[in-house]
Amino acid sequence: MKKYFFFFAFALFLFSCGPNYILDEKKEIANDEWTYADSLSFTVDIPDTNKFYNLYLDIEHLTEYSFKNMYIRLHSIFPNGQRVTERVSVELIGHGGRWNGDCNSDECDFRMSIHEGAFFNQTGKHTFVIEQFMRKDPLEGIQSIAFRIEDTGKSRE
Repeated sequence: MKKYFFFFAFALFLFSCGPNYILDEKKEIANDEWTYADSLSFTVDIPDTNKFYNLYLDIEHLTEYSFKNMYIRLHSIFPNGQRVTERVSVELIGHGGRWNGDCNSDECDFRMSIHEGAFFNQTGKHTFVIEQFMRKDPLEGIQSIAFRIEDTGKSRE
């Protein structure tokens, strides 16, 4: 009986140590072609302005993707309606000419940190809108985009 209790406690410990995401949402891109019109929206409720968060962007793309990077526009819309827009360059190929991320012969999964140790000045619903910002429409080879916000467990106070 003690063996089973130890095994159960160890399994519970392993599964409870993962990231604590307050937002973990993935959007599939139809036909692997991301158009200008296909902006992706992610909404999260922020209950505490004292906590620190890490913001991540996960991109699944084909190895046939034609560029070494991808430009996106990230719009942050705060509960009071204020909107902040930033252009982000996602470097999909590293300095050695190899794909960044976890790749097989056909596709890659790449995680990029958008902000680490970020905090929000307002409680309530925050919306993040991601748009492809390349010179090509549609942008071929992009399979999905995920936006994740991780509670770091740390706070400003």
